[in-house]
Order: sequence, then structure tokens, then C-alpha cells
Amino acid sequence: MSVVECMSAEKLYIEKELSWLSFNERVLQEAADKTVPLIERIRFLGIFSNNLDEFYKVRFSDVKRRILINQDRGVNDNSKHLLGKMQSKALKLNLRFDELYNELILEMARRRIFLVNETQLNETQQKWVKKYFMKEVLPHITPLMLKDDIDVLQFLKDEYAYIVVDMKKDEASKYAILEIPTDHLPRFVMVPEQKGKRRKTIILLDNIIRYCLDDIFRGFFDYDELNGYAMKMTRDAEYDLSHEVEHSLLEQMSEGVSQRLTAMPVRFVYERDMPEAMLTTLCDKLGISNYDSLIPGGRYHNFKDFIGFPNVGREYLENKPLPPMRSADFDGYDNTFDAIRAQDILLYYPYHTFEHITEFVRQASFDPKVLSIKINIYRVAKDSRLMNSLIDAVHNGKSVTVVVELQARFDEEANIEWSKVLTENGVHVIFGAPGLKNPLQATTH
Repeated sequence: MSVVECMSAEKLYIEKELSWLSFNERVLQEAADKTVPLIERIRFLGIFSNNLDEFYKVRFSDVKRRILINQDRGVNDNSKHLLGKMQSKALKLNLRFDELYNELILEMARRRIFLVNETQLNETQQKWVKKYFMKEVLPHITPLMLKDDIDVLQFLKDEYAYIVVDMKKDEASKYAILEIPTDHLPRFVMVPEQKGKRRKTIILLDNIIRYCLDDIFRGFFDYDELNGYAMKMTRDAEYDLSHEVEHSLLEQMSEGVSQRLTAMPVRFVYERDMPEAMLTTLCDKLGISNYDSLIPGGRYHNFKDFIGFPNVGREYLENKPLPPMRSADFDGYDNTFDAIRAQDILLYYPYHTFEHITEFVRQASFDPKVLSIKINIYRVAKDSRLMNSLIDAVHNGKSVTVVVELQARFDEEANIEWSKVLTENGVHVIFGAPGLKNPLQATTH
């Protein structure tokens, strides 16, 4: 094939990584669409951010690993060029994200909803925030001091936002990292307003911590000035997964989940006002390489929390929730089996209620005519009625076989735990073939 033919062929294809970013760009378009209710537009920013996190964990880290492996083998390919295009497109989307965020904050203010920072509180609100911090927040704050003998990668968690604190004394600085404890406290906190004021004020947990930095360090360290800067790190989701033949799939996936806690970073996002010396120290501590994505940003990270942004205004600012529909094809029958014996029933998801499926398995778990149940599981809730019904079926003397997809992206840990629970209760558990996805389906005999 000639060079011209090769170039023509390349134009027919789009790298899946760039295609994925284009998909996420569509999410940003929803956030920009003024026909979409305001609060929903803000939530689309959260969806975009959550998607981008997964992109870096999986797609970006895969290309980075390809580059490092090929370097060791002395192989040249286009991975470096692809990585550069990925970084360029992601940076462009981040800039658009920042524009939309600022636009939506102003639009909220027009609707008398104010997302404020620590410098925008009046005297009454300052006192309230101090009390809230001392009672609710401080018990969950423990600074991690940046010392030479501290391996920061062993302590920092993926998918968490942090504030790096610069304690200045004369010309010297000491650094400390504070985890924003959103696993214990809400990210968005309503601040009381004076009576009669028709406005709503929301402050992020990040800014409550910034306002109360002195309450954390006073009495323990000597400093003239305190300043906090936001940061976030994203790790390689597939880092060093073991695929040795002698390991069972369950052992491999359990090891893989634990390794994510210490996997190398592929993205480091920091507040663009962060001092150069602090940034250099953090990059050195985190082992940021030339192939990692180093992104300057604003003072807020972990925007995925904005998926749950509260609507404290009028109802029209968000879409009315669509109640799940019930299928009329089940009406008039004593049980699910009679209904499907009478006719085939097609359910449309996410529009129909999942209650039809859970009820089907619940009835099968005690129906004396049912001898066995076989089902594939991909993602299930931590408190799953369906899984409990399968265990009940075993207790009722039925044979139950479950094919569990351990490689359900980022739900592996829950699936591993359910596999253990099912096995302990007499369910025959089979693990899905590595690299293949199993759709949810159930059969009874």
C-alpha cells in the first residue's frame, strides 16, 4: 500500500479515545443548552466531570502504558502523537467547562441562588460557618504533612479533592494536605439568610475549610500566613493487574481493586494560583511524568459531586422526575408466570419499573414448580432485593446458578463481595470470561 493510500485510510477512522472525548463534549452541549432547566445544566457539568475521570483512569492510562511498554521494547508507534491529541482536546473541553461554570453561576444569581466562597459571607454567616465547622467538619480533618520521608501516594485517594495548605513563616514554607471529607459530609451546605431575604445561599464544603484553616493549625505550628490551594489526582485504574495463570479470576480482581489505591497517577489537576514551589514539590512527590496530564484549573475539583447539586429554588429549575411505568401486560394475573405464559412481554428500560424483574425472581424463589434459577449479574445494588431472593431460593431447596461479571468497571468490589455472600449461602457462582461483558438475564426451570 502506498503512503497516499495509507493516509487516505487513516482519514476513515477516528481513534476511540478521541471519539470518547467527542461523546463527552455532547454532555457539555447539554450544559450549554438554554432550553434545559438551570439546575439540570449544572448537573450535566457533574456528569461531564465524572465521565472525564473515568476517561483518564481507563483510556488515557492505557495509552500511557502503551508508550512506556513500547519504549522498553524499542518499538515506535503513534501512541505519543495520540496522547498529545488527547491532552489537547481534553484541555479544550476543560476551558469550555470553566466558561459554562461561570455562566451558570451568574444565571443562578439572577434566580436569587448564590454559590458563595469564604470571602463573600456577611458577619452573621461567618459566625454560623465557624460553628458548623467546629461541630461537623473539624472531627473529620487530619492534616497530612508533606515531609521528605512521607510517601504521599500511599495516602492520597483517587476521586477525592484536597486542599494543599502553605504555612508561611518568614521566607520558609511548610506544606500540609487536607482531604475534603465528602464521604462524611455534604459538599453543598445551605447558609442561613436573614429573615425576609428572598435568596438562597450555598457554600461548598471546600470553602468552609478554607475559611477555618487557622482553627486547624493554630497552636500546633508557628506561621505568619496560611493559604490553601485545591488539587486532585487521578490514578491508573488498571495499574499492574495480575493475569498470572495460577491466580483465580476472583483473586486477580481483588488484587486489582486493592492496587488502584496505590496505582500511579495519570492526571494531576491543581489550582492555577498555586505557588510554583508548591506545585514542583507535589509533582515530585506524586511522581508526575512527562506523559501525565498536568492541568491548571479553578479552586474547585471533583465536580462529579455537582451531579447531585440541590435545587433550592423553584420547581421549574429542574426536570420533573419521570415515574417508572408499570407494564399493563402483567395486570389481571395471579403471578408473573401466568402473565408470561399467556404472552411474550417486552420491557423497555429505563422507562419500565425494574420491579417486574425483582418480583419475577422473588416469586421464583418460593414457587414450588420452580426447580432451578440461572441468572447473569453485571451491576447490582449493595442492598439488592434480587440477590437476597436468590439466597432465599437456595434456602427453599432450589438450584441457583449465578454468572457474576467481576469486571464491571468500578463495581468490581461490590461484585466480589456479593460473590462471596452468594457462595457462602449455597449459590453456584461462575465468573464471567475475562474481557467479555455479560448482560443481565434470568431463566427459571
